[in-house]
Amino acid sequence: MLPREDMVFVGVCDLAGHLRGRAFPLVDLESRLRRGVGYAGANIMMSAFGPVHDNPSGTIGELALIPDRSTRVEVEFTSSAAERFYLADIHTADDRPWSCCPRNFLRRALAELQQESGLRILAAFEQEFIYSGVHDRPGTACGHDAYRHQGLFAEALVSAIRRAGVTPDSFLPEYAPRQYKVTVAPTVGLRAADEAVIVREMARAVAFRFGQRVSFAPLVEPDDIGNGTHVHFSLLDAQGRGVMHDPSRPFGLSARAAPFIAGILHHLPAITALTAPSVASYFRLRPNRRAPACASIGEHDHGAALRVCGGFDAATDAPARQFNVEFRASDGTASAYLTLGAIIHAGLEGFRRNMSLGAGIASSRALPRSLDEALDLLSGDSAVAARVGAELSEVYLRLKRSEIAAVRGENEQAVCARYAAAY
Repeated sequence: MLPREDMVFVGVCDLAGHLRGRAFPLVDLESRLRRGVGYAGANIMMSAFGPVHDNPSGTIGELALIPDRSTRVEVEFTSSAAERFYLADIHTADDRPWSCCPRNFLRRALAELQQESGLRILAAFEQEFIYSGVHDRPGTACGHDAYRHQGLFAEALVSAIRRAGVTPDSFLPEYAPRQYKVTVAPTVGLRAADEAVIVREMARAVAFRFGQRVSFAPLVEPDDIGNGTHVHFSLLDAQGRGVMHDPSRPFGLSARAAPFIAGILHHLPAITALTAPSVASYFRLRPNRRAPACASIGEHDHGAALRVCGGFDAATDAPARQFNVEFRASDGTASAYLTLGAIIHAGLEGFRRNMSLGAGIASSRALPRSLDEALDLLSGDSAVAARVGAELSEVYLRLKRSEIAAVRGENEQAVCARYAAAY
């Protein structure tokens, strides 16, 4: 047998939330870091399930995936090829960021946040998933026995995450059968979304080496408690100090941060089209599913769309540094870049209009009941649509409506099975 040649993968977490791209010989890495690898515009229309159902680009257009050196992942596995990849930006032929690039969407949000408020965002993604390597055993929800039965998976996953350049925080058995959650330390800006993608790929990589798989789908079975991808975030000033906390104010939110949170609440029904972007997502966003069903805020309320998380007196960090808000109306079918970008863009609208948090609470609205309804709300929200941009809006709406058409007529059980297999 011939000796193996080391390869490296370059990919983008696309509008369907999948990491897709291509591999090349590792010896070509330096030249590829400069000039990238080819990418066809039609690829952005690849659906959650793989096929391109609708393609406005046709066969025209030449783009490139430009690897970001800061995202390098190289994790060795015994008796198996290494996980070696970079995350990429999509550029046009004249080396400009492409308007439909998910990372560019988040970069724009971060730049506007910095320019308009002088603030940065500190964030971390909590990701829930189903692991096939255990059996459903009644009475083990959140239990030590559920942790025990996953065997060496947790230890291998935490090791892989750390070797991929991400700081692991915790691994825990969750409420649903065979469900687990992995959390990592918060990081600033774009890196937070990059790490969400990296952690998801490490979970898949480790499960694969164990002869198993993980699924980040919102629901595996219609009657289950679903998988969420929750985003904890806080705002930092130029000196890296937290600016969100004021214990004297409602919810402990400072006067500086309250309009940002009010903006998220106001636009939340529309941005769920970006943060909970699958047909199955809306089977999860129902009452009594340990998931939000309306655009609400609450302190330590795990049913609220925005959960205000105060600190603990025994913690070593200052209260302002611990204090954060958890965005809970999101799941693993979303691109992490679209999720975090949508949160920031909505919050910025709160700054621009000096929105009142009290008014946002008083006008709390139900979240969309379907992806179709969410897409209508997104296209009808002129402020959010303007931040998404005309080209990306058209492409995204067409992609997601083609996804709806692909499962039309199937019952909830079949739809959940489709997404469970894809994610």
